[in-house]
Amino acid sequence: MNKELTIAFIGGGNMASALAAGLIGKRCGAHDVHIIDPNQPVLDRWVKQGVSVATGPDETLACRRVWIFAVKPQAMRQVVQDCRPFLQEDTLVISIAAGVSAGTIADWLGSPAQPFTRVIRCMPNTPALIAAGASGLMALDGATEDDKAIAQQLLRAVGEVVWVQDDAGIDAVTALSGSGPAYVFLFLESMIAAGVQQGLTEEQAKTLALATLTGATQLAALSHESLATLRERVTSPGGTTAAALDVLQREGFPAIVRQAMQAARERAAQLSEESAN
Repeated sequence: MNKELTIAFIGGGNMASALAAGLIGKRCGAHDVHIIDPNQPVLDRWVKQGVSVATGPDETLACRRVWIFAVKPQAMRQVVQDCRPFLQEDTLVISIAAGVSAGTIADWLGSPAQPFTRVIRCMPNTPALIAAGASGLMALDGATEDDKAIAQQLLRAVGEVVWVQDDAGIDAVTALSGSGPAYVFLFLESMIAAGVQQGLTEEQAKTLALATLTGATQLAALSHESLATLRERVTSPGGTTAAALDVLQREGFPAIVRQAMQAARERAAQLSEESAN
């Protein structure tokens, strides 16, 4: 990991931009980055950063140590097959495409009889766009420890990283942090709407809701106490917080969260199965 990385992003959208912003000038130079995207306006934006670009796979791809697939799941199979002729033995393939298992990608890069297993699958989330993301990673057995270190460093450029054992673990990551920002946004929307209903302006309610969420999560991250203890410290017996929590418990809030995450995990597994067919 002492050498500069050479990287190809297959797909030059928002997530590729976020990763590149965290890497160029820190872990690699602009000349080490190659972008493949069929959309010319997307490539025009990349050219301004000094990287090389192409509308499709070419020989430049064969010279890049790391390939990062950042395309929509429905396009993944064709894109992988188009890139396959330029694959090298030491190429590290990282996929951030949702709903496509690492094993399926390995089969597409090689064959079911002889898959290419130097593959790492990653599930980031949208806060990665502001370097505040949370990503889960898993590796097939062809990935070396150096490969894993590279992948971890790449994703650490945009937030926190955890490793899981397999695609089932990535499905769980998808249900928690991958889809999680949407749960938080819905909770914030609900808090703001309730605040407005109780007489606050929308601007006041939004300011208070966002500050409350930010402060609570930062306190949870920095405190050595458990979440349960922190919750209890806010909850005086017979007080306002206790009244609110009683409603959340009575209406099954913890169970609703578990059911929602289970639905997300099951859908993630279903999408992986569909992509393999």
